[in-house]
Amino acid sequence: MLAETICSAVSAAGLGIAAITAYRRRFLTATRIAAYSLVPVGLVMTGVVEWLSGIVFKPGVWLGFGLLAVAWLLFMTTRAVERRSGSTRKERKAARAAERGAAVAPAASSPSLTSGAGAATGSRSQERPKEKPRQAAAPGDDFSDIEAILKKHGI
Repeated sequence: MLAETICSAVSAAGLGIAAITAYRRRFLTATRIAAYSLVPVGLVMTGVVEWLSGIVFKPGVWLGFGLLAVAWLLFMTTRAVERRSGSTRKERKAARAAERGAAVAPAASSPSLTSGAGAATGSRSQERPKEKPRQAAAPGDDFSDIEAILKKHGI
């Protein structure tokens, strides 16, 4: 009975504030305030307030909420420890796959980048073509490409 009276008073006060806000030509804000102020009366009329007041005064319900809080705390603690250690489920799975040697051949020091017959012989991975040494450009050639771009744009 007391909860219903309090909810009705809160709703009446909210509607009064909404009326003052509408008087000041803030119609969008006044509508939002009116919507919020009608919620307590709606909760009383649907019976939610009575149901909640019945839950509040039962010790068994509070024990259930306590157990839910402990479960949530344990869950969040394990997640924090897992993040702190830096190992996720995907990382552990990848580590297990690497231990089995799925990605690297037993005698290889790095993963194979070729497939087919070239990977079986290993001749391509051992021999690399040598690059030709670059010749130093003449001082006038350094900016020739830049000059071409500038001439193209008329600068």
